[in-house]
Amino acid sequence: MAQRARRWRNTAAAVTAAGIITAGAVAPGAAAAEEPRIDLKVLVVDNGDSPVRAVTAQLKSTGVPYTTVDLNDADRPKITESFLSDTVNGRPRAKYQGVVLPNESPFGAGSAEQTALETYERTYGIPQVDAYTWAHPEVGLDYTSEGGWAGTLDGREASVTAAGKAGWFGYLDGAFRFEDNSASIQESYGYVARPRAGFTSYVDLPVPGGTGRGSLVGEYAHDGRRELVVTFAYNGNQQQFRLLARGIVEWLTQGVHLGRTRNSFAVHIDDVFAPDSRWDTERDCTPGDFDCAGGDGEGTTPIRMTADDAAHAAQWQREHGFTMDMVYNAGSGEEWKTQHGGTDALTDRLLADKAQYRWVNHTYTHPFLGCVQDTSTVPWSCAKNADGSTKYMSRAEIAAQIRDNHNWAVNKGLPVDRTELVTGEHSGLKTLPQQPDDNPNLAGALADTGVKWIASDNSREPEQRAIGNALTVPRHPMNVYYNVGTAAEMADEYNWVYTSRADGGSGVCEDNPTSTCLDEPLDPTTGYAEHIVPQEARTALGHVLAGDPRPHYAHQSNLAEDRLLYPVMEKVLDDYRALFADNTPLENPRHSAIGTEVQRRAAWQTALANNRVTAYRIGGTVTVTAPSGTQIPVTAPEGTKKELLLGTTPFGTPYAGARSAWTTPAALQSALTLKLPQSL
Repeated sequence: MAQRARRWRNTAAAVTAAGIITAGAVAPGAAAAEEPRIDLKVLVVDNGDSPVRAVTAQLKSTGVPYTTVDLNDADRPKITESFLSDTVNGRPRAKYQGVVLPNESPFGAGSAEQTALETYERTYGIPQVDAYTWAHPEVGLDYTSEGGWAGTLDGREASVTAAGKAGWFGYLDGAFRFEDNSASIQESYGYVARPRAGFTSYVDLPVPGGTGRGSLVGEYAHDGRRELVVTFAYNGNQQQFRLLARGIVEWLTQGVHLGRTRNSFAVHIDDVFAPDSRWDTERDCTPGDFDCAGGDGEGTTPIRMTADDAAHAAQWQREHGFTMDMVYNAGSGEEWKTQHGGTDALTDRLLADKAQYRWVNHTYTHPFLGCVQDTSTVPWSCAKNADGSTKYMSRAEIAAQIRDNHNWAVNKGLPVDRTELVTGEHSGLKTLPQQPDDNPNLAGALADTGVKWIASDNSREPEQRAIGNALTVPRHPMNVYYNVGTAAEMADEYNWVYTSRADGGSGVCEDNPTSTCLDEPLDPTTGYAEHIVPQEARTALGHVLAGDPRPHYAHQSNLAEDRLLYPVMEKVLDDYRALFADNTPLENPRHSAIGTEVQRRAAWQTALANNRVTAYRIGGTVTVTAPSGTQIPVTAPEGTKKELLLGTTPFGTPYAGARSAWTTPAALQSALTLKLPQSL
């Protein structure tokens, strides 16, 4: 056994020019050792600090299996040789392909557990991530007193080095800036230090007040082991971590792992063809709404796109390489047309450009599809039947709203998908507190009309769930309000929501422990462009960088008048393209594709939680078994092949310098088998 261990240690030291361990290699002249089995799972040693939690969250969202050892749990398992490795059918097995630690030596240098872990890494060539540590020689860096620096990184610009671009961080374009969202709060602290022998920096920073550059993220190869050393503090929501998270996971797994993630951004434009009500800056409410005292909406000018707005939308899409989802209410458009002399230039323009958009059914006239609303009181309540039960919209009425809207689209030649639906205000689904249950007639109406994907509000229901045979698709609401057409109106309503009563606001922010009031009201002239746009773009980009596929939604009113939505979308697109290399494009999926992605992720997490997945690598072969029919997410290097009953086929599609796919075993096979490139 000792002889084998020595040979595997030699293997660990054999590294290709790309920095990838060549599993199974032996020293020249040595007898061939049996290839060990490396299970595709990560060990996370968690001390409760935010950096470890952030890396763990990235593993989970990617779909990488992991086991957590909680250092704060007195009953946790001990790290021993048997905990880390064993044999399967006589073959040596490493139970973990990578290790995430809070720092380089969480068990204490020279302790039994630390020694067992280091021996394991050395024996099987297992990489180790030090989630956050300080600069010192034990991690391959000079002390900061030796030409380095330690302090607040807020607002400072870091760069991916040439080695980082050539390796695991090659999906980034180069430079990025640490977030600086508040002048009064220190958001990120770090150590900028010079590398020593054996250290390769992947992300660095000019030494503040000094000369040269110092590392923030780099690989330290020493003593037959390799560590990814991170010397700045972070949490899972900060943009600097989100940018580097993919590379950390790829380095940890050496580019071969279960799970996949791609960055996507989709924007639904609700209420297309319909007019939207307008915010009253004097009453601080929306006339026509039942809770706007003294305002019935008569005499106010609703917000509706014009033909020029529609022409601008099509041109904007062409210029920015981005497609919006037009979530339409055909009946509301027909009503408008009837009320305005039988003509509608907006509809004519949108129909002329119909092939340039994706179209999603939003019901014919946008009624509330849940309980019948009793608006005699504020807030409204559900009307009751004579027997005291809740009165709901009927199955036939719901189905008619869906069917009539779909048929109108088909007659006009719109490229619409019958399986996709967004109900008005996400109605029909439970609406707390008034309607704690779904309309019991909704599921049947969806089945009657062929709907498989129904939108829900992610702020209320972030998890996908079944409505009969359909599944929800949670959408992120954008904080660009449906009832504003100008920047001044937007700033006014924003002030009403986010300022204290003393500053003239509603005080909602004071009463809500999860909200924060503005320090002072926004300037109606500049507040939208200077505060709201960057805030909303940052939020949306955060979803993108987290690999969250869920769509965002706004309203047609936001493409009218001052065209408020475009600056937000432009900033998201421009910031993304400035940060990422061309090999990592921003994907733009439609409603049903997003629903499918969310469904697959949930099924995969269930399979992992139930221990129904087995995955391992022996040399250049990866084998995965999962419950029959389960779509398996895998990421692997370029050149990977999928084994068929006869021959092979290229695996996956390219993204971020790797290949990935949701896949299943080939026909007549019970396991998925991949052949890695010979260089691995």
